[in-house]
Amino acid sequence: MLHTSSLWNRRTAAAAGAVLALTALGTNAPAHAASYGTPTIGLPVSYLSGAVGATGDPVVTVTVAQSGADAGALTVAASASSKPSVAAAGDVTVTGTGTTRMLSVAARGRGFTDLTIKVTGLGGKTATKKLHYAASAAVRDAADTRYLTGSSDASAAVDVGGGYAVVADDESNTLRLYDRSASGAPVRSWDVGPELGVSKEIDIEAAARVGNTIYWTGSLGNNKSGEYKADRNTVFTTKVTGTGAGTRLTVGGSYKRLRDDLVAWDEAHGDRFGFAAGTADGEVPKQIDGFNIEGLEFAPGSTTTAYLGFRAPLVPPKAGGKALIVPVTNFDRVVGGGAKAVVGTPIELDLGGLSIRDIRKNAADQYLIVAGSWAADDNSDAYALYSWDGVAAHAPVKRLDLPTGDPGGWEAVVDVPDLTVPGARVQLITDSGSADLYGDGTEAKDLDHAEWKKSRAVRFTVGD
Repeated sequence: MLHTSSLWNRRTAAAAGAVLALTALGTNAPAHAASYGTPTIGLPVSYLSGAVGATGDPVVTVTVAQSGADAGALTVAASASSKPSVAAAGDVTVTGTGTTRMLSVAARGRGFTDLTIKVTGLGGKTATKKLHYAASAAVRDAADTRYLTGSSDASAAVDVGGGYAVVADDESNTLRLYDRSASGAPVRSWDVGPELGVSKEIDIEAAARVGNTIYWTGSLGNNKSGEYKADRNTVFTTKVTGTGAGTRLTVGGSYKRLRDDLVAWDEAHGDRFGFAAGTADGEVPKQIDGFNIEGLEFAPGSTTTAYLGFRAPLVPPKAGGKALIVPVTNFDRVVGGGAKAVVGTPIELDLGGLSIRDIRKNAADQYLIVAGSWAADDNSDAYALYSWDGVAAHAPVKRLDLPTGDPGGWEAVVDVPDLTVPGARVQLITDSGSADLYGDGTEAKDLDHAEWKKSRAVRFTVGD
């Protein structure tokens, strides 16, 4: 009995000692610490573009988690920047709690930097991701500016309601749906090339909407090397269903001989506009006597007669020449049924020696015309915005001179407000494909990452 009691006492004392040892450790070493896993961090994109002084720059969703820990206990912040003069770690703001956080960057200067985004979990464990960030320079009207990323060569735009627009670019056959109020990537896109049977760029330059049908046209001109490319001689339609973010497009009809019809018509009328010469082999389209369409809209009160607005030629083809509109009176049947184009009486407009870069009207037949140089692909020449009533005998009226101090050439009118309302505003979009956005000498269209390509959308006051 004495031996058994002594063994029990020794075991009791050892257990008590172990309890005292654990108690002495306190909360600094919880027994479950080893159960925390390494945290995870996810970014939906690896590349992001912003602008100095921008309003509404893109926001990135960050997702974090850690096994054994509540996501709310995790912290997320930028821990390093490869070039703080573009954006330092302190210029990164992360908001929100739980598994989803929102990250934004306030650019300091033009250029590129790699930002290290770090999540810190329980147990002192961490994980990081790199965000490759590019910042363009500050622009005027920054508060009214948004950036449409994913493409830099915006060339036509159509409002689809709910604050959204479908935007084409002239370097691909992809139509993109954007939120007009926010900078960022398209919410949806459609590559129309396969359904149209084209493998090269259509060079989409203009669009017009009638009901639920959007008409689109290529430039119909030669390429920049003066070569004829059949895919550029394409006009087509898309059918719209839904509105806003719920917009869907399906490809409708197409026609691939409109250029031929226009040249034949001009030849039959004494080569008045030189279409045959402007489309000849070796002739580049962006000449004062070239052949290049960049505007499309329907005549007042019509759903059949379309106005084709020409960037080139000017009439006559010399400094101070007038801008040319050629009506096609059966445009609906041309694109919808393959009918040969019937050409109406041409219209010549005095736009101060500038040509047509886009034309758009509203339901009240109030037109806005973006006027620009036949030559410039950027902001090196003048641009202006004119209003018009669509009547051939009536002169357009200059509303404003468009600013040219920032990158990109003015290219598209999204929609036309009621111009009789004081303070009415219009949104215009630039083609920024030739711009050096980030100061490295690379044209935007040649950037390696689509997320860094962007066009600028700016609102201007045009109401009486």
